[in-house]
Amino acid sequence: MRIKIEELKQAYSTKKTEIKKRLRDFRKVWQEDDHRIFSELVFCLCTPQSKARECGKAVSRLVKSNVLFEGDVEKIISGLRGVRFPNNKARYIAEARDNFTENGRICIKDKINSGDVYSSREWFYSNVKGLGLKESSHFLRNIGFGKDLAIIDVHILKNMVRYGLIEGIPKTISKGKYFLFETILKDFSRKTDIPIAELDLLFWSAETGEIFK
Repeated sequence: MRIKIEELKQAYSTKKTEIKKRLRDFRKVWQEDDHRIFSELVFCLCTPQSKARECGKAVSRLVKSNVLFEGDVEKIISGLRGVRFPNNKARYIAEARDNFTENGRICIKDKINSGDVYSSREWFYSNVKGLGLKESSHFLRNIGFGKDLAIIDVHILKNMVRYGLIEGIPKTISKGKYFLFETILKDFSRKTDIPIAELDLLFWSAETGEIFK
């Protein structure tokens, strides 16, 4: 195990500059308008069981064509090429757009309590259909509020097994188990002296070969 930890720290040393830059990029997103923040929410609605790069391309198409903000469900479906379960996800996107629209404009930033990321995560998890704890954490990380949150997906779970943090990958993750895994990762973060947000990107890049989002 000690050898694996040393290998992890070495990998972190190699990628540290790039990882920190990516996290700075996320923090800059918060300075942009509600449309930009909403597009990040849509990205996270698309990601379950789909490749992040394909989701990113799909969201870019929807934004460029303005379908994301004005198109109906059928047009949204057409824009979700490369994204799995496009019919369901298009409905989630349209419903979220309706729910965040006030007086004809997207209003999402005022739903985020920048001083309490946990209550913000709980609000999105509870109020946005199609957005689980993982996706809510992912969304908040992508707009600059992820320093204390773990994004428990299959890439992270594989590495948790690799480093002996859990025995195996569960088929399903309850809310309680998600919080347990997050606590375990935070403890591991402290022991390795790698901030949890940076640990997430380090694990993700180990599985995918890139630092994306």
